[in-house]
Parts: sequence; structure tokens; C-alpha cells
Amino acid sequence: MSELIKGFEPYFNGASRVLILGSFPSVKSREQSFYYGHPQNAFWRILSTFFKEDKPVSTEEKKSFCLRNEIALWDIVTECEIVGSRDETIKNFKVANLHYVLQNAPVRCILINGGRAFSIFEKNYGGLQIPYFKLPSTSPANARRNDDEWYAALRRAFERT
Repeated sequence: MSELIKGFEPYFNGASRVLILGSFPSVKSREQSFYYGHPQNAFWRILSTFFKEDKPVSTEEKKSFCLRNEIALWDIVTECEIVGSRDETIKNFKVANLHYVLQNAPVRCILINGGRAFSIFEKNYGGLQIPYFKLPSTSPANARRNDDEWYAALRRAFERT
């Protein structure tokens, strides 16, 4: 049996209006102890372009960016066995208790980063009464990603909040 690896705690505050939910932190993210740490992951570039801000680089800049733009971050899997950073190898996992964030922040929309995160979310939270949207993974492994889908979802998320 492989070792269970723990993910991150949710990052949010009492003003977070949009929850962006990934699957599980990559190896690079785990090394940096914060979300979307791989330099080739498009996540921070997409968000900074959308908000017309400089791309945050350090963990502190990323945290400040999220709070300033009322974004909560978490992963649908909080603990699992995984090979490297490959979502398809996630097994023996624990699902995040999203109600913890939803009861402590005024989240009005959930954006789900990638197919595996979406399938786990739908199985466990498909009946949630908050609008949610499946988006293509921002991972560097996803060569077919279309950033326009992200920009459209961000517009919908922040217009309705």
C-alpha cells in the first residue's frame, strides 16, 4: 500500500465569494506548500490576466491576490495515494468537507479546475444549490486547455456575486 499524502487546508476569508476547487496539489505545489505551484501551470497567469494584475509569484503574493479578489482555494481531495502529480492515479482518498468553507464565507459560485476534480465533486456535491462550472485543467499536462473557457467562467462567477 502506498503512503497517504495530505493536501492543503482551504485558503479563504470571510469575504471569499468564489471558490476555485482543484483535485489535489501537484508535487511542485506540495514542495511550495501552496496551490498551483508549478511554474508552467496556467492558473496564476489566467487569473492575473482576468483581474488585470501582475502575476503573483511568491506564496505571499498569491495569498494576497486571492484575498484581494475574494477568491477561496481548496481541493476536492484532502488526502490520498497518488503517483507524482497525475490525477488519474488518485485513490483511497478523502473528500473535502466543502460545507466548512460554504458556512464561513459568502461563496456564490464554484469553479472546478479539471475533469477529475469535477467527477469527484459531482459524485459528492452534485446537489449543491450553488452554481458550479467545470473548467479545463490549468495543469501543464493539459495541452488542449482553452483559456477563453476560464475567462468566460470568471466573468460569470464574478458578475453573479
